[in-house]
Amino acid sequence: MSGLPITFACGLYDRMLALYTGDVKPEGIDLNYLVMDNPREIFDRMSNRLEFDACEMSSSEFITRHAARKLPFVALPVFASRVFRHSFIVVNKKHIRSAADFAGKKVGVPLYTQTAAIFIRGLMQHDLGIDLNKIEWIQGAINEPGGYGNPSVMPMLKPVNLKNNTSGKSLSDLLEAGEIHAIVGSNMPKAFGRHPDVVRLIPDYRAREKDYVRRTNIFPIMHLVVIRNDVYEKNPFVATSLYDAFNAAKDWALEKMRYSGTLRYMLPWLPDDVAEIDELFGGDCWPYGVEPNRPTLEALVNYMVEQGLIAEPIPLEKLFVPTFG
Repeated sequence: MSGLPITFACGLYDRMLALYTGDVKPEGIDLNYLVMDNPREIFDRMSNRLEFDACEMSSSEFITRHAARKLPFVALPVFASRVFRHSFIVVNKKHIRSAADFAGKKVGVPLYTQTAAIFIRGLMQHDLGIDLNKIEWIQGAINEPGGYGNPSVMPMLKPVNLKNNTSGKSLSDLLEAGEIHAIVGSNMPKAFGRHPDVVRLIPDYRAREKDYVRRTNIFPIMHLVVIRNDVYEKNPFVATSLYDAFNAAKDWALEKMRYSGTLRYMLPWLPDDVAEIDELFGGDCWPYGVEPNRPTLEALVNYMVEQGLIAEPIPLEKLFVPTFG
């Protein structure tokens, strides 16, 4: 007997792979997994046209929509993408050599409201002591001219010194030329590794990130999973079924990763990496659910308040629908 047809758009991440291959099947659901490697395309198609029944979604865009009560979907505490961001502050060292040099500088960002940029600004403010109000932000695509995608963005709640890149050059080209002085965001500028003046602000980022997670219990969450409102309201069982399946798929991936007979990924020191994960995260570096992720989620919500994206903190339990039967 076939289940409820559900289209799900997401990158083909290891923690999702079993859902694509059919090794894990959500109960009562016939899942059509649409592999899309460009998250911005997924977000734009879902936010602007509601093209999927469910998909991965920018955490910050979901939270701003939730705060504005303009929310055509509900969220599960399933986190498709997480990335530490210490390594994504890239500077032109002729202009910036330390955190103290950011005052009065121009910093490129793909999208000011992007989750990666929010976490990086939180890191800059709280860990590096940088005054965000003394920065001029230049918004645009990092490695091509013009804007970044076609986002549906809620209005800012406080003034920000923010301009769009209208130069006809990419942010990477501007950084290389010294016309802007740094870039923060979700991927690296092409000038990094090509131009000797374009370097990371934090070269020992792995050690700094390990110290950061030990001190804060924050492992930045980029994307969560949403279900279109009409699908959820007609079929509320979908939330529990998908949540259970996402957990089973993640457990499947962890088991495969831990098999020592062969290396699951092209990472020569994978066994050592797994041992480090066990030491830092107690065996599961990618938990789902609200409680194991409370420090990270609360940090994101608080950063969004500080940075003028939402008016006040939102209790985490209000952000997600129930995931139990």
